[in-house]
This record gives sequence, C-alpha cells and structure tokens, in this order.
Amino acid sequence: MQNRIMITGAGSGLGREIALRWAREGWRLALADVNEAGLRETLELCRAVGGDGFVQRCDVRDYSQLTALAQACDEKLGGIDVIVNNAGVASGGFFAELSLEDWDWQIAVNLMGVVKGCKAFLPLLERSRGRIINIASMAALMQGPGMSNYNVAKAGVLALSESLLVELRQVEVAVHVVCPSFFQTNLLDSFRGPDPAMKAQVGKLLEGSPISAAQIAEHIHRQVAAGEFLILPHEAGRQAWQLKRQAPERLYDEMAEMAVKMRAKAQSR
Repeated sequence: MQNRIMITGAGSGLGREIALRWAREGWRLALADVNEAGLRETLELCRAVGGDGFVQRCDVRDYSQLTALAQACDEKLGGIDVIVNNAGVASGGFFAELSLEDWDWQIAVNLMGVVKGCKAFLPLLERSRGRIINIASMAALMQGPGMSNYNVAKAGVLALSESLLVELRQVEVAVHVVCPSFFQTNLLDSFRGPDPAMKAQVGKLLEGSPISAAQIAEHIHRQVAAGEFLILPHEAGRQAWQLKRQAPERLYDEMAEMAVKMRAKAQSR
C-alpha cells in the first residue's frame, strides 16, 4: 500500500481529526470540503505532524466534482488507497413538521454524497485493492425521535456499506462503516430543521459528550487496522446496540417516552 487517503468534510471536525491521525504516519492526503479556508488550515496542521498532500473544494452533492477529485488523486498521488466519506450535515424536527425540502437536502448530502463518493473512487480503489471508510452514525442503528430524515439517510449509509462489503470482497476492496454517537464537533453549524428548540437540544448533547472527535479518529484508526467492519466508537452506543438486538421493544418504549419529553420541552418554550 502506498499510503494515500482521500477525506471529504476534511475542513473541520471529525474529517480534520481523521486527516491528522493518518498524517502522523506520513500519509499523503487528498482533502475535500466546501469550506476552503478550513481545508487549507487542515493541510497546514497535517504538514506540521508529518503528512502532505493537496486540497480541493468539493460539494459531495455534485458527482462531477467527485469524479474531478478522483482524477486529481490519480494525477497528483498516482491513485488512492483509502477513501473516507465523511462529509455530512445535521438535521432535526418531528416528521409532521419536516418539509420535503428538508428530506431532499438531507438525503442529497448524507446518503447520496456517500453513494457518489464510492462510485467516483471505485475504479481507483479496485486498482490499489484499497478500502472504503463510510461515516454513518448511531442514528443508523437506533433511530431516535425528532430526526427521521437524518436517521433514514444514515441507515442508508449503513445499508450501502453492508452491500459493498459483500460485493467488493471479490475485488479485494475492504469496507468499514463508522457509527459514532454524539461527540464534540461543529456539526451544528450545518443544522437545518423547522424547530429552533431542537437545535438547542442537539447542541447540549454534542457539548455533553464524553468523547472528542480526536478520540473517535483514534478509535477508527485502530479498528480499521484490526479489520472491523462495523465500528462503534462509544461505549454507550455499543451497549444501546446490544440492547436493541436483545430487546427491541424495550428500546422503542424508551424512544417513545423520549419523544413525549422532547415535544413537551419544545411546546414549553
């Protein structure tokens, strides 16, 4: 392996921390984001710890921008060994209040952005026998209330990853999917939803998280090296997933109670 990695959403948050983790081992980086200033900052930070590479503005909703990025990886790095489909946006709101535009935006970025990333880079990955790391969320597994469009998009990323895991084994392209719970990040900057109270609630969950984006990047690095497919960085997330598999009805009851509390809180404001 020649140690070349492409990361979307690399201008901040988890994408930046993943870039830094791989940069510490001297990897060459292709960093993509819509935030060009953030991208340049990430590359500087990566160079300071031993990595190098290039940045390219890329909106993952636009397939032509992703194929252009793949072409740039081929020209500048001679190919690619790992891709991390990390770019994502936050969303929230009860189903009855979410507009179809809210749904279209969420699916376009969080699901189709990953589909397009895999599609654009697959020829290069087949050539290098590389690996795909898709960043989903515990929302893909747990489907909490007040975020149905986000849940569906992230569940789609998980289903895509499972599909690719079995389809690409024959061509020796490895696949991993990461499902973090809430963690300290700037995801809220992209939040879109009908209810401002929901944004405040999500903000509290992000701030109160016991785990940082850097710690999640470290966990991903370790689990990828171990060949783990489904990567659950949070201990509480692993426990919740265990509970859902053993006693799903109990979990649905808890979620329904949570929905009642969330509605009451929103109405009291």
